[in-house]
Amino acid sequence: MKILFIAPRYSGGIGGHAVMLAEQLTNYGYEVKKMKTPHIPIKNLKNPSFALLGAMKGILSRENFDIVHAFNVPSAFAMHYAKGKKKVLSIHGVFSEQVKALHSGTTSTIASSVESKVLNWADKLTTDSIISQKIYKEKLGFDFEYLPSAIDTDKLDKISNVEKNERQIIYLGRNSYEKGIDILQKIESQLNGDVVYCTDLSWNDAMIELKKSSILVVPSRMESLPTNIKEAFYFKIPVVATNVGGIPELITDNHTGLLIPSEDSEKLVEVINKLLSNSSLSHSLSNQAYDFVLNHLTWEKVLPKYIEFYTNLLNS
Repeated sequence: MKILFIAPRYSGGIGGHAVMLAEQLTNYGYEVKKMKTPHIPIKNLKNPSFALLGAMKGILSRENFDIVHAFNVPSAFAMHYAKGKKKVLSIHGVFSEQVKALHSGTTSTIASSVESKVLNWADKLTTDSIISQKIYKEKLGFDFEYLPSAIDTDKLDKISNVEKNERQIIYLGRNSYEKGIDILQKIESQLNGDVVYCTDLSWNDAMIELKKSSILVVPSRMESLPTNIKEAFYFKIPVVATNVGGIPELITDNHTGLLIPSEDSEKLVEVINKLLSNSSLSHSLSNQAYDFVLNHLTWEKVLPKYIEFYTNLLNS
């Protein structure tokens, strides 16, 4: 099977998922090519520039694929014009809601209009979150197939052994409003530990810092299914996170982690300090989270779902 992947970037959340999936499919025997399109470096216009240049690249290319798989709404324009028997569009989270949280009302209105249009271009729509699947069905009437995103345990096993810092609290993600980094920064002085902010490290260096840590804090205002939570689960690092988006699909409160309401800074302080002082709770949460990720979110478990999905789509 010959597949074209299209993403605004091949790192971070959905872009990082695309890279891992491409590697897994290649190892399985599929031919996977990643379209790479430059961004025009204009503030707040990276995605529109990518959409335009990607569409042009799709129009001009003569290469044919069995499946063209685009990741996130801006990639849909290149997907639309690329030559493939079947088209797939994957969205992690709800695109228009993400834009609304980050940009003006005008930009949000445009994004919602574009989103409704491009969703019709795909033969299949997928998401990694059950809550996103539900929202798209209820708000826009679109049927999304649920396909989870996994972690690469082989790569995680290669991360160097490090000495544990019992007081280290880690934030791992973008320095962005929807991630809630400002909420954690405001309460930092009230915590009985030291916060390390990993916003621009390489993946390998970020994983070393995660492995050193005693708690991962995810104070997001909106999310899909954060990969950093899954990685923390695998390293047996207990997680404190907000109950937004798909996070409750990963964290069952007091079982695989601790959930708090979004933007509740007082509760965040209370829960972090409680976990730092309670080693029994910490070990219980981390062991149950480890079992959860091994049973549900490794490529050994997830890749067969993608193989079946592509095969059924191509034969439909």
